[in-house]
Amino acid sequence: MAEESQRAYRAPCPGCGAPVEFRSAQSTFAVCPYCQSTVVRQGETLARIGKMAELFDDFSPLQLFAAGRLQDKPFTLVGRLQYAYDGGRWTEWIAQLDGERTGTLSEDNGAFVFSLPLELQQPAPPAGDLRVGATTAINGQAYTVASNEQVALVSAQGELPRLPELGRKFSVVELRSDKGQVLSLDYDTAPPTASLGRSVQLDDLKLTGLRDASVKDEKGRGFACPNCGAPVTVNFADSKTITCRSCNSIIDLSQGIGGQLKHAEQDDPVRPLIPLGSLGQLQGVQWQVVGVQHRMGVEPGDDEHFGWDEYLLYNQKRGFSFLVDATDGWSMVKPTTGAPNASEGAQTATYLGKTFRQQYAYNAETTYVAGEFYWKVERGQKTFNRDYASGDALLSMERSANELSWSSGSKIDSATVATAFKLDAKKDMFKRSDAAPLSAASSLGCGTIVLIGVVIIVLLIILSTCSSTSGGGGSRSSGGSYGGFSSGGGHK
Repeated sequence: MAEESQRAYRAPCPGCGAPVEFRSAQSTFAVCPYCQSTVVRQGETLARIGKMAELFDDFSPLQLFAAGRLQDKPFTLVGRLQYAYDGGRWTEWIAQLDGERTGTLSEDNGAFVFSLPLELQQPAPPAGDLRVGATTAINGQAYTVASNEQVALVSAQGELPRLPELGRKFSVVELRSDKGQVLSLDYDTAPPTASLGRSVQLDDLKLTGLRDASVKDEKGRGFACPNCGAPVTVNFADSKTITCRSCNSIIDLSQGIGGQLKHAEQDDPVRPLIPLGSLGQLQGVQWQVVGVQHRMGVEPGDDEHFGWDEYLLYNQKRGFSFLVDATDGWSMVKPTTGAPNASEGAQTATYLGKTFRQQYAYNAETTYVAGEFYWKVERGQKTFNRDYASGDALLSMERSANELSWSSGSKIDSATVATAFKLDAKKDMFKRSDAAPLSAASSLGCGTIVLIGVVIIVLLIILSTCSSTSGGGGSRSSGGSYGGFSSGGGHK
């Protein structure tokens, strides 16, 4: 304890005179908690270099000075950075691990990633050369580019090892590996800084000193719908989209609650089989349905469309998952931290040592949304998708202009879903083609499909004196991307 107190440093704020404390030897900058002055440590004095904008209240359970353990090593959250990009905002918490190192705890697809600084063995490629979906090697490890965004720092709090210029846009590129790693390159400096992280559960970090939910400032969490004026309540820390239950309008929260909220009206509402707000016990965890989106897909060169529903599920300790209702069965998945190894045109993908075979490739579009979402969702959003399977295990890729995201999970029995949400009386409505005597075409070999077709044709000829031909082909029995757009290309 004495060693820690020797490392601490306190000096008066040059803006207001209040004490500003530095707990980490790695911290060069700080934000005065009283006047929001941004100060830089220069020897034994502090110099004021500007004023920080007010923090956007994200209602996170994390707060300054929360403490935990990473790989049995203690850490303390000493700073917070908030960034903005076209898709919304994200927060990075600065973690002091010891006198020599700091890390970051960041949002990742509704969960969290803990990252540590990475020293690059060779200079990073220019941000413009890292195209989303491309693969590259960093320090001898293969990565896939998952996102490439222009971002800007909008506010900060506490102690900071570095401080990007407020409001100036710079590139942040995220790359993911098939080992579950996420590598971030921040181009606010030259050369860019790098950090490497993995997914973590907050419970596993043994955190103490979290924000008490009972004393949260509830002001601003509810607002009037900008279309009809009905009350709308935001329930989750990082929601970027919500729909009004009265008029079904989609409301954009990506720039925060307050001021003029963008919205889009929706007609012909979809009636989900599982109502919003429903609680269900799946895979040993109680989940709540907080969002639903209906999506349509079409294979390239085919005019026949297919549809499916995706339920966004939430659990306070597990974060978010997806329950997908497709014509060939139900599945439960969640976004991956890493990125499977699947080259352009390849029919297989490998992830965490397992090989998956491609089932479908198709274009997808979101046609209706309801509820609350942790990413910015819009009606008409389009992606290119690839679905892979290995037995009951599933993988799905979604690609947009700036992001590439992957989800993984497994198939789930329709009766299990009905029972989980106490809808046994409607069990027949949950049945899909996976319950039929013959599985969906995706699970049959090509030779088997041809043989079945030949047998059917022969039987028809025998039983009928009239010859007939059957038209059409190439219809996809499944709908389902096994995860929503864009349920996460970048964790930032």
